Amino acid sequence: MTGVQYIWLIPVLPGLGAAVNGLVGIRAFSRRTAGALACATMIAALALSLVAFWQMLGLPADARAYDVTVAQWFTAIPLQMSDGTIGTFQVPWGFRLDPLSGMMLLIITGIGTLIHVYSTAYMADEPRAGVARFFCYLNLFCFFMLMLVLGNNFLVMFVGWEGVGLCSYLLIGYWYEKKSAADAGKKAFITNRIGDWGFILGVFLVFMTFGTFDFRAIQDAAAAMPIESAGFGVLSTICLLLFVGATGKSAQIPLYVWLPDAMEGPTPVSALIHAATMVTAGVYMIGRNAVLFSHAPQVMAIVAIVGVLTAFMAASIGLVQYDIKKVLAYSTVSQLGYMFTAMGIGAFSAGAFHLMTHAFFKALLFLGSGSVIHAMAGEQDMRRMGGLRKYLPVTFATMMIGTLAIAGIFPFAGFFSKDEILFRAFTANKAVWVIGLAAALMTAFYMGRLMFMTFYSAYRGPAWETAGHAAIALSAAHGVAHPADAHGHAATHDRGMAHGSSAHAGVPGDDGGGHGHGPWHGPHESPTPMTFPLMALAVGAIVAGFVGIPAALGGGNAIEQFLEPSFTASAAHGAAAPAAPAEGAAAHAAEEGAAGGAHDVSRGVELGLMGLSVLIAAFGIGLAYRFYVTRPEIAEGLAVRWAGPHRLLSNKYYVDELYGATIVSGTFGSADGLWTVDRRVVDGAVNGAGRLTIVGSWASGLTDKRVVDGAVNLVGWFVQESSLVFRRLQTGLVQNYALLMLVGIFAFVSVYLFLR
Repeated sequence: MTGVQYIWLIPVLPGLGAAVNGLVGIRAFSRRTAGALACATMIAALALSLVAFWQMLGLPADARAYDVTVAQWFTAIPLQMSDGTIGTFQVPWGFRLDPLSGMMLLIITGIGTLIHVYSTAYMADEPRAGVARFFCYLNLFCFFMLMLVLGNNFLVMFVGWEGVGLCSYLLIGYWYEKKSAADAGKKAFITNRIGDWGFILGVFLVFMTFGTFDFRAIQDAAAAMPIESAGFGVLSTICLLLFVGATGKSAQIPLYVWLPDAMEGPTPVSALIHAATMVTAGVYMIGRNAVLFSHAPQVMAIVAIVGVLTAFMAASIGLVQYDIKKVLAYSTVSQLGYMFTAMGIGAFSAGAFHLMTHAFFKALLFLGSGSVIHAMAGEQDMRRMGGLRKYLPVTFATMMIGTLAIAGIFPFAGFFSKDEILFRAFTANKAVWVIGLAAALMTAFYMGRLMFMTFYSAYRGPAWETAGHAAIALSAAHGVAHPADAHGHAATHDRGMAHGSSAHAGVPGDDGGGHGHGPWHGPHESPTPMTFPLMALAVGAIVAGFVGIPAALGGGNAIEQFLEPSFTASAAHGAAAPAAPAEGAAAHAAEEGAAGGAHDVSRGVELGLMGLSVLIAAFGIGLAYRFYVTRPEIAEGLAVRWAGPHRLLSNKYYVDELYGATIVSGTFGSADGLWTVDRRVVDGAVNGAGRLTIVGSWASGLTDKRVVDGAVNLVGWFVQESSLVFRRLQTGLVQNYALLMLVGIFAFVSVYLFLR
């Protein structure tokens, strides 16, 4: 088990790459060196992950778990527990490799490596120091994400949890001189902190309840506790608080608003962070605590409801978006909703399975959109594209594979994972299934719309023969991006000047990279470092679903059996779990999921449901073809006829406006009020105390001068004046002294004789 013992090296490798690029590369490395270093560390991490995963597969199914303690983070500290006893607070810096974390390792390092390779070409036009900074952030993100999934306790996970939030802020705001990018980074950071408030409270309550942060110990202890089907107890409270954290990290209602704006970052950032890894952290966290959530059926019902409503709402918004990356952003939110729906109905393996397939086809689609944007020299509006399939054959073919996969067309990967979720929803709650099916229809439609508007019909973009420097200068003067300006850099001329590079003020050439200088020569296929990851991800989008072929199609759903040990307690504790019946569909589904997914429907019904989902997906794609290829006037007419709903969807249900008018304005109003209180009351009290001190010191000075100094001066004056009298007695003449003595004797004798 040599490879498994060194799993701690897997996150350390990209961490070292981040440190070297950040400390040395920004000052000294060329673009190629910085990219090569970042890619090398990811390739090494992938190789070590493959070795560790392979060795884990060699273990018996019930023993595929390996813990490695790197060091004692918190040594044993005496601590009074909630029951009054004295326990110890001790947290190791430990990692755990099991089927769930092993699957996440391969996703993060595998897809992360491809995205790093892609970035070497996509970011080639950035300043030298900017490229090193970008790869530093990208490596650092992978370090924290690997820390998150490998941690064997809540505190190690929390380090990774907060770290990916920080890296998300840095990467979204990579072009920080651009106000929209800087604002998007802050929005993501603040929204995630709101969710993290709930997460950290849940972690505190976990320790208060179980006296440990270790995931396995918590799972075993929770398995021995009764299911809280009748009331909302401590387990339900813990799960609800943890779910609040998951809604922030995984962009669910009501904290999903940061993810669409995150498209302001470079496209590789969108692919890595906001499609394949970071946004799935909430799903992973719930799966890691499956036994805990299974004992809180009311919270699981909330998870399922929030998930399916998020899937539906985000899919409906994606129907009318024109920014190619915004469509994929809302698609990501919708697909995450499917994963949470699966977790909420107890289909933990199905949710994790969809997480894995989604990582392939969504990373593919995002990188494909980056290739399109690259080909169109920064243009992201699909209304200014069209007919690109003859110019971008590889990008078109791979994105079509990704589209068929996300739509759920057989036999692509998305079909198996999404169908498994819909099937489990059908057996658990018919209302959830219907809403999920409607979201699937919209998914197929908006993805077909994206493909047909981008690659079919006539070309609608600018004519490249006339798209030169003059047009770009005119666009930049008006503060907008010209399609012949890669990434819209010229629209923010001050950013290019701040970077100290003239590349941003130029236009891409046709030198293979498309990010050089000179006029734009029209749409063109991306270079090999960009198309190779597309082809590799396309293969994954085709074959990844085969590990979950259901029994109805003659398979054994191997991934469900593989992941099942990660979602159950240890054998010694699992038997101690109570057999009390759970109330409600969600609780029933949770019990079924924990038991391995026993269903009370026939094979024929399952096949019928599969056929229905495929027909709905095909209908959605066909409808999009009719609306945007054969009869585009239909879509235009519907937009006019249904102007109200179209406006509502175009403005994303006005959720951002609602938040702006309530929470944001309320926050600023409260801040202004507090500032006023601080200025008027706090500062007033301080200034008043200062003035009172000045008056007091003046009165004290006056008293000191007139009274104290006056008394002292009076004593001095009295002594001085008295000395004029007394000094006459000290003449130095013996005759005077003899006379005084004689007078004294006479007075004494006289008194004596008189008194006698």
